Amino acid sequence: MDRYVALLRGINLGATNRIGMADLRRLVSALGHHDVQTYLQSGNVVFGSDTSDAKRLAAGIEQVIADELGLTVPVLVRSARELAAVVDKNPYAGREADPTRLLVAFLRTTPKPSSVDALTAPGGESVAFTVVRREAYLHFPDGGYGRSKFTNAYLEKKLGVVATTRNWKSVRALSELAAG
Repeated sequence: MDRYVALLRGINLGATNRIGMADLRRLVSALGHHDVQTYLQSGNVVFGSDTSDAKRLAAGIEQVIADELGLTVPVLVRSARELAAVVDKNPYAGREADPTRLLVAFLRTTPKPSSVDALTAPGGESVAFTVVRREAYLHFPDGGYGRSKFTNAYLEKKLGVVATTRNWKSVRALSELAAG
C-alpha cells in the first residue's frame, strides 16, 4: 500500500463548492482507500491505497464527489514520494524565513515549454517563480499571495493547465502526514 495526497481545487471558498471534511473522508474511504485523513478545510486528503495510478485515483475521487455531492471539483493526486521531492526541491525555501511568502501551485499536467517560457509576473509584481514539471514554486518576497494578481487562476490561464495552490506550511504538513 502506498500513501497519497489528493488536492481538491476550489472548495470551501465562500458559499460555493462546500464540502465538509467528514463527508470528504467518508467518500474517499468508500472508494476502498485506507487511513484517510483531511488537513484543514481546503480540500487536502491524505490516504493509503493499493492502487498505484495517480490519474485513476484522482478520477475516482472526482467522480464520487460528483455522484454523491453534485459538485464538479478538479482533484490532483501526488504520491508521498512525489510530495517529499516537492519539499526537497523548493528553490526558495532556503531564502525565505516566512513560510506565508512561499507557495506551490500543483499542476494537473506538465505545461508546454512555450507556455512556461512566456510566463511573466503581471504588472511588474515582485514575485519569483520556477516551474518544474507539474509544480510551480512561488515566492512573494515583498508581500503576500492574497494581494497579488499572480493567482491560481492567472497560472491556469497562462500555462493552460488545471492548478491548485497551497502555502508552504500546508505543503510541508501534507508531506509529513503522507510520510506517515
